[in-house]
Amino acid sequence: MSYIVTTLDNLIHQTAFFNMTWGNLVMIAVACIFLYLAIARGFEPLLLVPIAFGMLLVNIYPDIMVHPEDASNGVGGLLYYFYILDEWAILPSLIFMGVGAMTDFGPLIANPKSFLLGAAAQFGIFAAYFGAIAMGFNDKAAAAISIIGGADGPTSIFLCSKLGQTNIMGPIAVAAYSYMSLVPIIQPPIMRLLTTEKERKIKMEQLRPVSKLEKILFPIIVTIVVSLILPTTAPLVGMLMLGNLFRECGVVRQLADTASNALMYIVVILLGTSVGATTSAEAFLNVDTLKIVLLGLIAFAFGTAAGVVFGKIMCKATGGKVNPLIGSAGVSAVPMAARVSQREGAKADPTNFLLMHAMGPNVAGVIGTAVAAGTFMAIFGVF
Repeated sequence: MSYIVTTLDNLIHQTAFFNMTWGNLVMIAVACIFLYLAIARGFEPLLLVPIAFGMLLVNIYPDIMVHPEDASNGVGGLLYYFYILDEWAILPSLIFMGVGAMTDFGPLIANPKSFLLGAAAQFGIFAAYFGAIAMGFNDKAAAAISIIGGADGPTSIFLCSKLGQTNIMGPIAVAAYSYMSLVPIIQPPIMRLLTTEKERKIKMEQLRPVSKLEKILFPIIVTIVVSLILPTTAPLVGMLMLGNLFRECGVVRQLADTASNALMYIVVILLGTSVGATTSAEAFLNVDTLKIVLLGLIAFAFGTAAGVVFGKIMCKATGGKVNPLIGSAGVSAVPMAARVSQREGAKADPTNFLLMHAMGPNVAGVIGTAVAAGTFMAIFGVF
């Protein structure tokens, strides 16, 4: 009888209920909200579903992220090994290769002025950097936090690992991916506030056709130029351009298909669940995390606003040929930000088609965010 009682007592005490804190309950509730937004509302489910589920798992069973040194058998938790690939900057680089293989760089090549809009949207990064310094973060932590302003999750993770800020990687990554997912909610009010109805109705001229040779040369030239100036960006820019070269060269169709489909989705699963699993209540529910989330929102808003304002300047300079809405796509959430530009333009005039024009700044934003990360690494002497 005592054996049965002891066995039942062991089973009961091994349930998660006995170790769960109010913080775990809060994070489980947050995970459920993210799952609702992803599944019921369609807010970037490819990102939010694995992130939210990783968040759910770690707050029910913390040992799923346990370090091998802390484990009784010397074997780490499942998601710990996924997370190591984040710390080593492997998964962010592979994500960039997939993005390159999935994205048409033609609109950027056809309209090189889009680079200016992509650069303008990076203003949010540097605004967040100084804001983080003012809030008491050290310079490297501030740099890692600031990349959230580019709405670029992989680059945020990459810079965190390079600058040795893995202690805040979880909040930064979750904030970056959350804001990427919430682009359709955050950007439109800012876009409407900074533009007039007349500006939103501007129809842009059709982009010129881009030759196959241009599309092949572009990733090669960008890789050479950017990597020579900022060698530390080579893992991100290089993988982005390699993926695009797979797409455009036409002789490695199997590699392009793998990079943009099977490999991309495998990496998203590994990265999303491991990022979500860094949000245990102990690590996530603190003042620094709240500061990071707030700074990320401010940075993203500033980046969006800067892109739109520069779009207005280009509109004036070209005699009304540029719709300022495409400036908001200068953040690197591809292709979500470009779709938002298209949607807001179509609301003003259903016959307006801005998607391809917005893809130029959108791609430029991806490159710009990687360059910003490389600039920070150069400033701090990280190679």
